Amino acid sequence: MSKMKWVASILLLSTLALAGGCVTGNYCDVARTVRPSVEDRLTEGTATQILAENTKLERLCGVRP
Repeated sequence: MSKMKWVASILLLSTLALAGGCVTGNYCDVARTVRPSVEDRLTEGTATQILAENTKLERLCGVRP
């Protein structure tokens, strides 16, 4: 393995190790209800995804969208 690849590998592993330690809290700390904007074209698929995400938020966190 060349020196440059070795250094790149060490930098990547160091970055991943540090980034893994940055996660604190849980889903309910960061989740927000999903609401379409005025510019969105609300298709049936999009509406289904929004409903699923908001239902999950209500079930896991007790937040009513």
